[in-house]
Amino acid sequence: MANPSPTSSPSIAITIPCYQEEKTIAQVVKDFRAQLPAAAIYVFDNNCTDRTAEFARAAGATVIREKRQGKGHVVASIFEVIEEDIMVMVDGDGTYDATAVHRLLEPILKGEADTTVAARLQQYSDKSFRKFHVAGNQLVCWIINRMFKSNISDIFSGYRAFTRECVLLIPITSHGFDVETELTMQSLYRGMVIKEIEAPYGERPSGSFSKLRTLPDGMRVLLRLFLLMRSYKPLTLFGSVAIVLFLGTLAAGVLPAIELVETHRVASRACAILALSGFMLTCLSLSLGLVLSSVNLRLLELERVVIKRIKRSRAD
Repeated sequence: MANPSPTSSPSIAITIPCYQEEKTIAQVVKDFRAQLPAAAIYVFDNNCTDRTAEFARAAGATVIREKRQGKGHVVASIFEVIEEDIMVMVDGDGTYDATAVHRLLEPILKGEADTTVAARLQQYSDKSFRKFHVAGNQLVCWIINRMFKSNISDIFSGYRAFTRECVLLIPITSHGFDVETELTMQSLYRGMVIKEIEAPYGERPSGSFSKLRTLPDGMRVLLRLFLLMRSYKPLTLFGSVAIVLFLGTLAAGVLPAIELVETHRVASRACAILALSGFMLTCLSLSLGLVLSSVNLRLLELERVVIKRIKRSRAD
């Protein structure tokens, strides 16, 4: 889906979702202004009660308020508001390297990618991540890579770039920090080209604090992953459930089958009932996966037809 870069220089927007980042936001804005002087910089204030918005304006950014609490709502607002050709999204906590933005933009400018991600898991300090965060990141990446046959290494990175077309095609339904998982899965589902670049990930400065909660946010990400699998990979999800149920059916049905062959009667009625129930659930799960997968395919085809017509009408 990646398109070759146009002859004229594309417009670029730097978007920074923020919640209580008065310690770092001014420096983040200045760093990106130094790297991309011609880019528009937008800070999205997610109900900050500190001086984040004031410092962002003083640093030269345009501040837009998002009153719905949660990073997912902020990203949805960003996707609705921004109209530049290329959009860079970066957290306002000062942990991402502004100089890496050129490597982040390069595949998009060359027409080699629809969206790029700054992978953080190669260059980071001991205090950059909380306990279990790296392991959780790798687990979710492993699941998604198996589902989509992709090669994602950092699904929770908050440092990304998108083409305008990519922004228009991705619907955001997440409310919180699970939005990065949705961004990746939505892109893969629609056949977009994702490229990762390595970028260093630093520690938060003194006085700045993370809003992530390991257990609640981790559970929310896993729930979002399940819901997205149900919506976009139903045959994978329900097919896997069908396999597990079928194996259980075989295990429960061994004894009744042996009894039926040897004595022509079934004494282990509980096992027989369990095996029959398991077989019915196996068929139901597999049928559900096939039906939903067929519906998904038709909807994806319809979406692509509509996109082609829109592009043709714009060209005319």
